Amino acid sequence: MVFLVAALLLLGVVMGTVAHAPLTFTVVAGTVIAAWLGIFALREHLGRRRGASTN
Repeated sequence: MVFLVAALLLLGVVMGTVAHAPLTFTVVAGTVIAAWLGIFALREHLGRRRGASTN
């Protein structure tokens, strides 16, 4: 998952609107998105582990 975020960030820097944003903003935004995806994955993993399914 981190590889996917890094690949998308690199693609955005090379070609896209991220190229027009400052590098520090891009890195911070990428870090926030990676952390959010990591927390989501952890919650999903722990939820499946307990057998709890909430619909």
